[in-house]
Amino acid sequence: MNTITIAGGSGFLGQVLENYFTKKGHTVYILTRTVKRDNDIYWNAKDLDKWTNILEQSDVLINLTGKSVDCRYTNDNKKHILDSRVDSTHALGLAINLCDNPPKVWFNSSTATIYRHSTDKQMTEKTGEIGDDFSMNIAKSWEQAFYSITNPKTRKIALRTSIVMGKHGGATEPLKHLTKFGLGGKQASGFQKVSWIHELDFARAIDFLIAHNSLDGNFNLAVPKPTNNITLMKAFRKVMNVPFGISQPKWLIKLGAKLIGTEPELVLKSRNVIPERLLNNNFKFLHTNIEIALDDLINS
Repeated sequence: MNTITIAGGSGFLGQVLENYFTKKGHTVYILTRTVKRDNDIYWNAKDLDKWTNILEQSDVLINLTGKSVDCRYTNDNKKHILDSRVDSTHALGLAINLCDNPPKVWFNSSTATIYRHSTDKQMTEKTGEIGDDFSMNIAKSWEQAFYSITNPKTRKIALRTSIVMGKHGGATEPLKHLTKFGLGGKQASGFQKVSWIHELDFARAIDFLIAHNSLDGNFNLAVPKPTNNITLMKAFRKVMNVPFGISQPKWLIKLGAKLIGTEPELVLKSRNVIPERLLNNNFKFLHTNIEIALDDLINS
């Protein structure tokens, strides 16, 4: 059994991983600003402190730290989004190198948003085209911070994670609410690709990568075949037994995003991401059909 430390693990994805690995008999510690439980350890995601001691006991380190991008991209928020990712990554890299017995593997969050908007070209780890806007530059800076630190005793993997569908979080919640109130139609053209992954497959992919100790570098965490926005919203309506959904044109999405304090790219960007390296190494997804996955998450 492994000892796994999850930095920034008090949020949705951290809790998915904690529940998954705890059920398998592993010991899990959470690095967090808010200490509530025995396995919570305080850190401010920036400075070296007593939290570094837990890395001596850890076989696996998973860093999920970073301010949510579900906000308006004001100058202050942009700075916080960048700093929260880069500062925490640098702190963890330094702490690992101060260990006599460092973690065997370090997973650092990245994002499938690192690839440019695409409705046609499939973005694999090898051939994906990385663009040049705020979100993509954040992802590039995040990975640069991760790989700029040499950790000779620790295997390193960057998780280019797509949209995670969860039972109690992730993209599922806001889309459920839209559907419930009759707004579950297509968003803009509806043809934008949606790369997604079920929360269980997200945890299983990390478990798979822990076990395969020859693997390192960048990995796309997404289903093998992206859906599109029209199909996604149709699946929500069917699974929730909602007979209709009003479509939302681009101008309304932009207005609505402003009113609720988020950015329209979260639904307008076409993410056409393929998990080529997982597939080439024979990882088997449990959930690849969006309707079946949503039924599992919403109705089971």
